[in-house]
Amino acid sequence: MRILLKLSGEALAGPNKTGFHEETVRGVALQVKKILDGNQVEIVIGGGNFWRGRTSENIDRVKADQIGMLATVMNCIYVSEIFRSVGIDTEIMTPFQCSSFTTLFSKDAAVSALKAGKVVFFAGGTGHPYFSTDMGTVLRAIETEADSVLLAKSIDGVYDDDPATNPNARKFDEIALSEVVRMGLKVVDTTASALALENKMPFMVFDLNEPDSIVNAMTGKFNGTKVYV
Repeated sequence: MRILLKLSGEALAGPNKTGFHEETVRGVALQVKKILDGNQVEIVIGGGNFWRGRTSENIDRVKADQIGMLATVMNCIYVSEIFRSVGIDTEIMTPFQCSSFTTLFSKDAAVSALKAGKVVFFAGGTGHPYFSTDMGTVLRAIETEADSVLLAKSIDGVYDDDPATNPNARKFDEIALSEVVRMGLKVVDTTASALALENKMPFMVFDLNEPDSIVNAMTGKFNGTKVYV
């Protein structure tokens, strides 16, 4: 099975709230190592532990998005090295040249690396402004013919309202992607949801901080929300 794991940058910051929390990242690496036998794993990481440029009115949107893309490159380089420290072979791909830091993305190269047993990190989003890492996640999953996208968040699934502000918010055990789009639920952003729906790409949404959450998602002990198509 080929899965694309989307990790929240904020979740990787752990209790630090910003930057990296090595214990949290190492825990992710050890979980991924457990599921590699018989599975191929791709990873996209958000940049929110370093940069939330859209909250500033003083920075041009294009430049803000470019800074965000570079934040995801830094995240992937760091997380890739932690993965390597636990014995996982990795490769980082970007949609733009990053000197010798990364490899230029192509579907053929990515699939070849996956078949060789590497965990492939897709950094730099789509390489274009106005597209989020959500869009990069869905796009790369579709391009590389992944079976599912695993969304590891700081929340334990999909709700009909924000549980942080509404104690009566209802969690879905499963929900159709068409309903996610119709109800405007922010599983991923609207553009990414539409692309996933059009290309029949399912999601599994869960809390990264739950013990063994990634392993559970792959072994039938899933406690999050399945978003089906």
